[in-house]
Amino acid sequence: MEVIWLLEIDGLWVSIGGKRVLKDVNLKVGQGETHALFGPNGCGKTTLLNTIAGIPRYVVEDGQIRFKGQDITEMPMNERAQLGLGIAFQHPPTIRGLKVRDLIKLCNPKADAAWILNELDFAEFADREVNKGFSGGEVKRSEMVQLMAQGPDFVMLDEPDSGVDLENIKVIGKAINMLTQKDQRPSTRTKSGIIITHFGHILDYISTDKAHVMIEGTVVCSGGPMEILEQIKANGYEGCVECLCPA
Repeated sequence: MEVIWLLEIDGLWVSIGGKRVLKDVNLKVGQGETHALFGPNGCGKTTLLNTIAGIPRYVVEDGQIRFKGQDITEMPMNERAQLGLGIAFQHPPTIRGLKVRDLIKLCNPKADAAWILNELDFAEFADREVNKGFSGGEVKRSEMVQLMAQGPDFVMLDEPDSGVDLENIKVIGKAINMLTQKDQRPSTRTKSGIIITHFGHILDYISTDKAHVMIEGTVVCSGGPMEILEQIKANGYEGCVECLCPA
């Protein structure tokens, strides 16, 4: 069956404040696929997601980003969101004066706030200010609530398992599977995603189709998520490259 590419990245070079961070990144994510992205700290993983999202300070020097077959390389961030891109940040801000319930309606006036809050066991936080006084796991769940309201076709998650306890990671895993439609039959899935994970804990709770390793600003190898994770655990990132990509 022919793969329908939802996201295509070709020869992407990106700089921040004049410093080059991404170098000739090539990546494709098919419709209905969920990919994991591994790599050491500072290798460019977060930069890649923020560039796809269209955050202005990430400057594309060369290359192209296509989403749903459309060139979005120079498209403003708000238009990318309207097209169906959604992102959860590693360190989301506290929003004082805005309640979680009201934020859901801002994300999507038609969203069923009660259903979303109940599904993510977050109803008790509905009338609290967004992320104010929340634990690490509660902040991550708050991000999932917002994404569920938005309902993006392509979701990007930056280390959703970082600083999260077992109880919260199960709920976050459930939310990710719902966002990427992994709770549905493969033939009916139309939504996709990329998930950055450093230790791979989230992979115990979500279904992923492919994984990539990024080192020094470029994707150096791709393959099965659990196979790559085992290589990283056994030999580190450099060992993974030598084993899977001897060329």
